[in-house]
Amino acid sequence: MLEMKTWYQSKTVWGALIAIGSPLLRHAGFDLGSAEEAELADALTTLAGTMGGLLALYGRLSATKGVGG
Repeated sequence: MLEMKTWYQSKTVWGALIAIGSPLLRHAGFDLGSAEEAELADALTTLAGTMGGLLALYGRLSATKGVGG
């Protein structure tokens, strides 16, 4: 069975976004090498996963209805 994850947990998605954004950054005067791009993808994946978890926790704590079985 294929294990599923959200889009923001995907290093491939973040890598693609960085690959799209890198030329724009170079045009603005920032040059990212491939090592920096990989590190940025890892950092963004971690950050997005953390933010998703915090948002889920906030949603559960601020909910007005309980969870049922």
